[in-house]
Amino acid sequence: MTEIVLFHHAQGLTPGVRDFADALRNAGHRVHLPDLYDGRTFDDLDAGIDHARSLGFDTVLESGRAAADELPSEVVYGGFSLGAMPAQLLAQTQKGARGALLFHACLPVTEFGDSWPRGVPVQIHAMDADPEFVESGDIDEARVLVDEADDAELFLYPGDQHLFTDNSLSAYDEQATTLLLERVLVFLSRVG
Repeated sequence: MTEIVLFHHAQGLTPGVRDFADALRNAGHRVHLPDLYDGRTFDDLDAGIDHARSLGFDTVLESGRAAADELPSEVVYGGFSLGAMPAQLLAQTQKGARGALLFHACLPVTEFGDSWPRGVPVQIHAMDADPEFVESGDIDEARVLVDEADDAELFLYPGDQHLFTDNSLSAYDEQATTLLLERVLVFLSRVG
């Protein structure tokens, strides 16, 4: 069993994020789902991003850090899009981090330090034509991370949807999510 902290995307802690966490729980893992929005969810991505902006991205990061402070240090940090920010921050800065799962986003490693920490494996998952991932430069940062880290994988899925892992959104892609979950479960069994 691996312990995981999983941060939601900009639309909030949606039923689809909860279902994804349940899939990991059903595979025998312990999953924590901090709610960075205090129960608020948004019907579209732009409204969720506007809400995150109104809170302040630094506030979102600090909320993620505070949520993790209440948990054991030896966990895997994961996040969907906006949630990849606190996940990446914690994976890079918390002693005892077991790994990172970055879905739909990847920030520059230099955002949270000089380099990716040795011995902290990471997987990055996104669609190969997702404008949020490709045009924003996240794909380039993911490739840099994979080149520099000692244990990093980038998985690109065919398609142009951003939050394709959330079965409560129209962007959901069942086939890609099934393959992603298979890869994540292999990762978790390896780092657990």
